[in-house]
Amino acid sequence: MPESSGVVPALPVAAEAVVMRWNPHGLALLLAVRSSTGMRVAPVALIGGQETNSVLLRAELARLTPRVELLPVEVDGAARVGAERLDPVACLLLDGGSPIGRDMAGVVQGLRANGTRIVFALDGFHVHREWREVLARDEALLSADGPAEIVPVSARMAVVARANGDAALADRSGVAMLHARLVAAAGAGAAGDQVEIVRARVIAETRRRIEGELEKLRSGGDVAGLRAERATLLAVNDGGRGAAMGMLRNRLHLARVDLLHEVGVRVRALNAGARADIERLPRSGLGGFPQGLQNSVEKITREIDRASFQRLAALDELVEKAVRTSELAGNRGPTAGAGVSAQVGALSTEPERRPRVGSEPEPRCGGVEDHLMIALGASAGFGLGRLVVLPLALWEAVDYALAPVSLLLGAAAAGWVVRARRQLADRAHLRQWVADALVNVKAQLEQRVATALVEAEERLTDHVVRTTTAHLVETDRRVGELEAQLRQAAQRRPALLAACERDIGALDFA
Repeated sequence: MPESSGVVPALPVAAEAVVMRWNPHGLALLLAVRSSTGMRVAPVALIGGQETNSVLLRAELARLTPRVELLPVEVDGAARVGAERLDPVACLLLDGGSPIGRDMAGVVQGLRANGTRIVFALDGFHVHREWREVLARDEALLSADGPAEIVPVSARMAVVARANGDAALADRSGVAMLHARLVAAAGAGAAGDQVEIVRARVIAETRRRIEGELEKLRSGGDVAGLRAERATLLAVNDGGRGAAMGMLRNRLHLARVDLLHEVGVRVRALNAGARADIERLPRSGLGGFPQGLQNSVEKITREIDRASFQRLAALDELVEKAVRTSELAGNRGPTAGAGVSAQVGALSTEPERRPRVGSEPEPRCGGVEDHLMIALGASAGFGLGRLVVLPLALWEAVDYALAPVSLLLGAAAAGWVVRARRQLADRAHLRQWVADALVNVKAQLEQRVATALVEAEERLTDHVVRTTTAHLVETDRRVGELEAQLRQAAQRRPALLAACERDIGALDFA
């Protein structure tokens, strides 16, 4: 087997410094390949990790040269790896969301006792916010029995970086660094031709990164994001006040129309129900009807208040969302809402502002119609009594009783007619009072809704003005920062171009 160190020369110092700056993972891989023993080694045992992540990681590592063969091993059988293979290497995938447990710690102790060389990787760190704390905890636990340097790795991030051609994201994924660690531990790919392939690939990748940076500098791509952000900020030169105020006016008008319509619907329904109740009420129940109507008015008042609360709460949320859209991302904390929906509860707790039906109906005054109905009732009653006793006139024996009987029947019929007419007149009087009272109640409810909307508009307008003013100040400050960064980038561009060209020149002699 040829030796790698005598076949392929090392990189010149200048070229190695360039590779270190632009492609540190590639340099680590090259050093690992050149320092390998050249002996044939067993495949690396891949222990732990979720099955999906393990398969994806093996696929990403298989794309890299030299090839490192990975064999998945269950955690339960990991303790036998050292005993079954000669001088084996194991790659342990640790969970990025939680520190290692007792089982994994036992596996590590067993592998180290068998002389197994272990490469640790923190799997899937991109989906866990606390992965740095987990990494520090794992290193502290594993360092008690020996050196333990853990490589954060994300195969999914590597897939995205490869699809988008993002070299920086590919470096952050850690797959290249893990590959270099595995090559160094396993001694894979020590043949001279393989070292030359890796050397050429590392230099080509470094050159590609430098040329990409040169292209960005020459085309202004390095400051394209700054220019786009500045243009976006300048496009909204009022801090978002115009859009927020327009939305506020439209929503308030729509809320006013809907709530007033709701008031009209409920008052009309109450009027219809009250008229039906009056028709069914006995004469003795007419006196307690006004209090029942007041209770019904208070019920629909609570319903209108609830509807107003919901509309104003939704309006408050919409205005807050509209204001937040104009905030600079990352430069401002959460802003406090205007709290306009709280005023509806304040309205409902003030007794003097609740709608009232007014005073009870005045007693109905008798008029010409009442006297006329008495006369007509007496006439009709006497006529009816005379008609009833008319057949008895055939018997002379009872002739003396006909007059009294007819008078009694006539008086009874006249009394019934008068009472019935008086009850109808009382019901008509009460219906008229209900209609007049509900007109007043509707006006009070509409005034209540209008008051809530006016106060909401005042508070929301003040909130929008204060918040957008703060946004405008923050926008001006951020625009100044962006312009300063653009000027600095323009001043640095010639020096950066020259440095990139020097680095490419150093690679030409590698």
